[in-house]
Amino acid sequence: MNAGGTVQASPYGHTTEIDSDNPFIVKKQPKKCRDPLFAVLLWANVAVVVGLFIKFGMPADEEADVEDEEIAEYSGIVKISIGTAAAAAVLSGAMLQVLLCIPELLIKVAVLFNVAMAALVAVYGFYIGQTIVGVVGLIFLALMVCYAYAVWSRIPFATANLRTATTAVRANCSVSFIAYIFTALAFAWFVLWSLAMAAIQKDVLGCVEQDGVTVCENLNYGVLFLLFVSLFFTAEVLKNCTHVTVAGVVASWWFEPQNNGFCGASVLGSFLRTITTSFGSICFGSLLVAIIQAVRQLVEMAKQNEDLGSTLACCIDCILGCLESLLEYFNKWAFVYVGVYGYGYCEAGKSVMQLFKDRGWEAVIADDLVGMVLFMMSLIVGAITGGIGVLLVRSTEWLANADGIGDTDILAFIIGIVLGLLICSILMGVIASAVNTTIVLFADAPAEFEKHYPELSNEMREAYSAAHPGSI
Repeated sequence: MNAGGTVQASPYGHTTEIDSDNPFIVKKQPKKCRDPLFAVLLWANVAVVVGLFIKFGMPADEEADVEDEEIAEYSGIVKISIGTAAAAAVLSGAMLQVLLCIPELLIKVAVLFNVAMAALVAVYGFYIGQTIVGVVGLIFLALMVCYAYAVWSRIPFATANLRTATTAVRANCSVSFIAYIFTALAFAWFVLWSLAMAAIQKDVLGCVEQDGVTVCENLNYGVLFLLFVSLFFTAEVLKNCTHVTVAGVVASWWFEPQNNGFCGASVLGSFLRTITTSFGSICFGSLLVAIIQAVRQLVEMAKQNEDLGSTLACCIDCILGCLESLLEYFNKWAFVYVGVYGYGYCEAGKSVMQLFKDRGWEAVIADDLVGMVLFMMSLIVGAITGGIGVLLVRSTEWLANADGIGDTDILAFIIGIVLGLLICSILMGVIASAVNTTIVLFADAPAEFEKHYPELSNEMREAYSAAHPGSI
């Protein structure tokens, strides 16, 4: 232990070695690029996709002229999208304030909401005479009631976690803009990958056009596997970059509150670490998930093309789905260590497993409870923005010339609900990442939390002690 080091007790029962001359705990790693090989693979992947698009290009559209009516139609859709997106951004910010004011009530509502939905399914099934649906609904109702009973005493601890996380995000609210930037990049990547796929269908995948329809026979599943890995790899990296950035910001808020602020050093510093020294570690964990996702996509395609039996395909897909869920759950916690301490991916994984071994799994339930309420909030925002889209259509003439696209009310509602869900989910995803980081830091560095935020620290300690008597 370094000179001047101290040992502090964690609320979960284990101890952590602290360097008293440094606000960050000894686990903080020296600055250097971690797992650089996987970062190289990511950039090589992007370069290959860009190269394929440039080489093969898109077929020229001989009828490039667009009639004035079509321009007006798409112009109206764009206006509706902008209007509902702006409303979703405002509503999402308002929801964040609501979360901070009544987190415990919202968590209880989310738990009871699942019970109510299961009850409605059961009642509806018996009402329409579908006994199987009704029985399944009753089974889920029983499960939801048991779950609510089991976790009800832990709601105060989940509430304290949520309040701490939202406080950290509000103190560094510009981190939300980082999340929107990564989401925009993910959308741009999907568009680029889709264009590249369309460009290589004939030359690389051997697809042919029959009666105006593109038909792909004798697909090369090896090439398709690499293409799907490419798609999911980059998408996972961009998603996890947000998670790691938020973890770094919350850690800075936890240890160095003087760096807080809308454009404070904590947000910029965490963002720079994410895209530099920690980028390879993010790519490492993301690649593992992408490989499983790509295999699942191939299994589904093989099933549709009757190259694989439906029973065997379902079994394989089920196994891969379980593996994907486990790996994503593991990555969620490992990337907290990457963002907070600067570990490489493997070191972060070992550390997070040791953390769970030391403290037990009790606190992790808080993440499930918070996730439920965040999803509920996203649904609420989506429903409201869908309604706003309908109001915009009825109060303007933006889609007056859009006769060829069906019911404009339905179109506007779909645009609104999709954009509302997307925009609110991004912000709620930031909160979820902050909650995960709060749980880890509460276990590893309670002294710093008590020093800088005594009120929040006492609330979390009391809530955890009430849920687990004798643990503190």
